[in-house]
Amino acid sequence: MARLNPVFVCASCGGETLKWQGQCPLCGEWNSLAERHAPRGRTGPAAAAVSLVPGAALGGGERLGSGQSELDRVLGGGVVPGSVILLGGDPGIGKSTLLLQVAAHVAAARPVVYASGEESVAQVGLRAARLGLGAEGLGVVAETDCQSILALAAARQAALLIVDSIQTLQSSAMPAGAGAVTQLRECTAELVRFAKQGSAAVIIVGHVTKEGAIAGPKLLEHLVDTVLYFESEAGSRYRIVRATKNRFGAVNELGFFAMTGTGLKEVKNPAAIFLARAPQPAAGSIVTVTRDGGRPLLIELQALVDRMRFGAPRRIAQGLDANRVAMLLAVINRHAGLALQEHDVFVNVVGGIQIAETAWDLPVVLALASSLKDAALPAHLVAFGELGLTGEVRPVPWGDERLREAQAQGFKVALVPRDNAPRKAPSGMVVHAVGTVAEALAAAFTRAPPG
Repeated sequence: MARLNPVFVCASCGGETLKWQGQCPLCGEWNSLAERHAPRGRTGPAAAAVSLVPGAALGGGERLGSGQSELDRVLGGGVVPGSVILLGGDPGIGKSTLLLQVAAHVAAARPVVYASGEESVAQVGLRAARLGLGAEGLGVVAETDCQSILALAAARQAALLIVDSIQTLQSSAMPAGAGAVTQLRECTAELVRFAKQGSAAVIIVGHVTKEGAIAGPKLLEHLVDTVLYFESEAGSRYRIVRATKNRFGAVNELGFFAMTGTGLKEVKNPAAIFLARAPQPAAGSIVTVTRDGGRPLLIELQALVDRMRFGAPRRIAQGLDANRVAMLLAVINRHAGLALQEHDVFVNVVGGIQIAETAWDLPVVLALASSLKDAALPAHLVAFGELGLTGEVRPVPWGDERLREAQAQGFKVALVPRDNAPRKAPSGMVVHAVGTVAEALAAAFTRAPPG
């Protein structure tokens, strides 16, 4: 029999200490230590290893289709049996709506358990009726006890278990209340063990903090296989699902949805979100091709240059790195003679998306010059490229794929780095390759658009 060693666990931070104290030595919380017995040593048979032989069947089965191709794209092709997915997002953004749609689709062929700790069965039924959802294999339960939910999922031989949300779950192994760090950690660990020991996939909904991160210890994101974030611009009906961790697919892959009265609908062509431009070309506007995850996206960038009224000039960027914008201003001042020291500069990415790569350097510079000169760029012009401190236009990855996407969306002229110039331009498109920022500005404002 294993000897039981008492340890004291903090209900606030989850830290452990060997003796009871009035105050947790790790986080400083008072009266938060509770005794728990941990076994010393290990009993039972030794673990068995499995050889990884090419072509050997190691289990796992086929992925479950979610019924939403955009979500399947983010997951890497569908829900992997035995995997654990953590979905976070702001309140009211549509997490429960999306998961109820997924549950109804999977339940048409396989048993599904939807455990809600925040709503009653009747309330979930009202949402399902509004969305027109229903399936014989979908079982809904209003329960917060982790062991009861797992027992129900095992009894129904569920292929998919959805927990909404992890902050409402409690485990009898922990004396702390729901939402405590120790409860979050223990309940998540039990859900992971349930998924790995069987073939059921588990999707967990997690609350987010005011900073936008999933609430609770970072350990939750380490335990699960996939972490998804639901994002949306304030007041917008469009939603973006982003994978920040994925053991079975690409990281930072994006899926686009639109919230409607009958639930979330897929957006097959994301350019419809980001390219809703004015009928006539406007100064300070340009389209670039960015790559986020595994797909190229055409996004409109807008810049406004206004003479400074008082104080220090302002540099404000929405969706871009403001420090990099300041660096680009220094580059064009030194190498292109475009001085903006006495101007306020505002840069915005239309659609509320964040661009993390550097391919937006060249189009932002062109948009700034366009606003300063009050001269609109051609509506059919697209540009991408990175700028160096010496004024050179550097290549970016996936240049050919970006050009093909721009050509598919009807753009006729592309301004690209010289090293990204294709051997043969896409049909119906003129590609201008430039080597310096001065060449790029001259090409953008002196070349006549093709007839």
